[in-house]
Amino acid sequence: MDIDGGVLVADLEAGLGTLSRLEAGPVDAVVVVVEPTAKSIEVATRAIDLAAEQQLGEVIVVVNRVTNEDDEAHVRSALGGREVIAVPDDPEVIAADRAGVGLLDAAPQSPAVAALMTLTDRLAGAAA
Repeated sequence: MDIDGGVLVADLEAGLGTLSRLEAGPVDAVVVVVEPTAKSIEVATRAIDLAAEQQLGEVIVVVNRVTNEDDEAHVRSALGGREVIAVPDDPEVIAADRAGVGLLDAAPQSPAVAALMTLTDRLAGAAA
C-alpha cells in the first residue's frame, strides 16, 4: 500500500491470529497492548516474540488500565525490563465513552490522554 509518506495505523483484533499472518514489509512499529494480568502478559509475550520473529518493526508496549506503579512494574518485569508506556485506569475514559464522545474532546487534560500523546510521539518517531 502506497500512502505517499503518510502514516497508516491499523487496529487489529486482539490476540495473535492477525499478527501471525502479517508478512514482513513496510511496518514501522507494532503496538502491543497489555493489561497487568497473567493471561494478558502471556499473550503480549507471544505477540512480542512473533513480531520480532517476523521482523515487523519496532515493538512498542502499552500497558492499559494501570491502577498503580506496581501494575506497570509487574508488566515491565514480566517482559524482561522492556520499556512500556503506561495508560492509567482513568475514569474520564469511561465517562467519555458513556457520553458517546472522544476522550480528547471530553477530557483533553486527562492522564489517559497524556499517556496516549506519549504513544503518538513514539509512533511518529518510529515512522520517521
